[in-house]
Amino acid sequence: MERREELLRAAARVYARHGYRGSTTRRIADEAGVNEITIFRQFGTKDTLIHEAIASCGMGGPLVELPKVPVDPHRELQHWAATLRSHICATRLLIRRCMSERDEHPQLSASANRGPMRAAAELKSYIGRLQTHGFIDGDVDAQAAAAMFMGTVFSDAMGRDAMPDIYPSPPAAAVDRYTTLILAALGVSAQSAAMAQPTSHTR
Repeated sequence: MERREELLRAAARVYARHGYRGSTTRRIADEAGVNEITIFRQFGTKDTLIHEAIASCGMGGPLVELPKVPVDPHRELQHWAATLRSHICATRLLIRRCMSERDEHPQLSASANRGPMRAAAELKSYIGRLQTHGFIDGDVDAQAAAAMFMGTVFSDAMGRDAMPDIYPSPPAAAVDRYTTLILAALGVSAQSAAMAQPTSHTR
């Protein structure tokens, strides 16, 4: 399993630098310090290796789970968003490569989209749980709210190095401000969060 993970990480680094065509099995093997036969034994084809590398090393990496029963929405969401932002920053070269090659290699989109889709579903479900447990009064469009919040975090992580002046600084404070704004838009104030009784408010 350790060798497999090493190959996936090596393939992700090579793909980020050289793209699909330039990511030869020889180049990936050299990056991982193995021979090409090892790659074919583990993955069968270069295509399978690249797909799995993108899925596991891109935005499909491990994310902090939002709690099933919300207690402190600002702290929980801010921590989740900060972790997501850090992960995107660490893999943004790979993400940019996937985006730039989407038209030429559309089949890679399914692998690249696994992480974002999982994160969006997790966030949408959490917003629904905020409503269920009494932090939000009335109906909310959880899908739109999740898309707005994820889009903001993604834009910050991907674009800050190129356009630093349009984002709040420092980055850690920016995530906190984004979290405050989305919760306020949803009607979750610090006072309402403090007064809510998550385990007893069900609908």
